[in-house]
Amino acid sequence: MKIVIAGAGSIGCYCGALLAAAGHRVTLLGRARILDPILTQGLTVTDFTGLRKTIPADHLILSEDPGCLADADLIIVTVKSGATAQMAKLIVDHASPQVPVLSWQNGLNNAQTLRAALPNRDVRAGMVPFNVVPVGQATYHRATSGEIIIETGPGALAEQLTSADLPVQESAEIETVQWGKLVVNLNNALNALSGLTLHAQLRDRGWRRLMADQMAEALAVLKAADIPAASTTPLPVWITPHILRLPTPLFTRIAAKMLTIDPSARTSMAYDVMAGRPTEIDSLQGEIIRLGAETGVATPLCTRVAGLIHEGNKTTLRPDQIRA
Repeated sequence: MKIVIAGAGSIGCYCGALLAAAGHRVTLLGRARILDPILTQGLTVTDFTGLRKTIPADHLILSEDPGCLADADLIIVTVKSGATAQMAKLIVDHASPQVPVLSWQNGLNNAQTLRAALPNRDVRAGMVPFNVVPVGQATYHRATSGEIIIETGPGALAEQLTSADLPVQESAEIETVQWGKLVVNLNNALNALSGLTLHAQLRDRGWRRLMADQMAEALAVLKAADIPAASTTPLPVWITPHILRLPTPLFTRIAAKMLTIDPSARTSMAYDVMAGRPTEIDSLQGEIIRLGAETGVATPLCTRVAGLIHEGNKTTLRPDQIRA
């Protein structure tokens, strides 16, 4: 297929490279700061299992011009939540109405934003569970495990997109999957505030207790709103806070698969905070705060964490300072 990655950042470049390696004709629509190094060096992707692939620049189409959307058989939107509406307008202006659009983005509302702007089109939500970070110019590293899930629909898209290095599944209950991921992704902000790698954070019981309390707060909100959440980890969502609170030796044995991450990995929000870039806090903690207000469930921890991120806090904090 001719696939346009609409918003070539870390996730877009990583997935785009593996889709190109699988034989698709991939266009990366993005900014010069991302595309220029790829033009001169090719696009390299690695992962925590030892995968390493370099896609030569001439095996990709690199474009800053949204006119490239006109040639797409499939559009995969990977921009951050705040840019979704703008990307939707570009798709309206340039892409064929018959082209399916997949949202491979964090948060709950991106697919809804796309659908509102693209009525009567095949627009589907998706969930990318793994973390990808830049590790040098034109090089992107997948640091955690998990398989992409997309909303069920026509055309066997998951089957067409799947390769050995990039499995894709379909789900008829994508919203429950997205809520499950959102609950887990609430840790993105805590990781940014901790100054730790994910591996170190998960081995610190103080941080795990804070993670657990934040998850429990969110799950109480979802229960009040009668919203189910499907797990995106080997553990059921409802049991995860209890597992996180266990003593470290017991937690490490029980939750071994949760520790299948690169020792140097941090969340994308940690990198955004360090670089002074906008974050997706409003699509994560913000969703729980909003829903808590609607259901009358207090969300003091999510509110505190969101406030610290909104302040642009770059100071390394302890769990007790976040609870304050």
